[in-house]
Amino acid sequence: MALPLALLTALVVISYGPGGSLGCNLSPNHVLVTRENFVLLEQMRRISPSLCLDDRKDFRFPQEVVDGSQVQETQAISVLYELLWQTSRVFLTERSSAAWNTTLLDKLRTGLHWQLQDLDTCLEQETGQAEPALGKKDPTLAVKRYFFGIRLYLKEKKYSDCAWEIVREEITTSLFLSTPLQKMLGM
Repeated sequence: MALPLALLTALVVISYGPGGSLGCNLSPNHVLVTRENFVLLEQMRRISPSLCLDDRKDFRFPQEVVDGSQVQETQAISVLYELLWQTSRVFLTERSSAAWNTTLLDKLRTGLHWQLQDLDTCLEQETGQAEPALGKKDPTLAVKRYFFGIRLYLKEKKYSDCAWEIVREEITTSLFLSTPLQKMLGM
């Protein structure tokens, strides 16, 4: 099966390995799990996206929260954690179990859980520093709003196959767009 260009690009971009500029020591396996999650998301495709053109939606991904030049390094951990946590929440629902191959879904859930545990250590190291200063916007709120829109879309579309396919593509794209944060963390 040929991998899409965006997926291949993501794999190349995030394969530089550990060595972050923060005091965060992520496991060397973090990069490997990130790659595996991209592959799993691609393998989860059940229907052609061209069959779902009428269901397409712009979820308005908050690009500014993953732009390495606009997010402070200490906020990068919180944003990436929130992105992975919200992704996990989407795929932990009972309805997602009915929509996807359970073996692939379980592997994705396990990978996301492992990444969250790994990042949790970093969050503990950065406690207090990752909080937004008074008067500054918390970038994780934009991520929460984005995923609220995704969950609302699924509900409005009655969790149809096309709705799940659109969401799978959207989440794959959002994780790909988070590569500047991952690079900032040295992943």
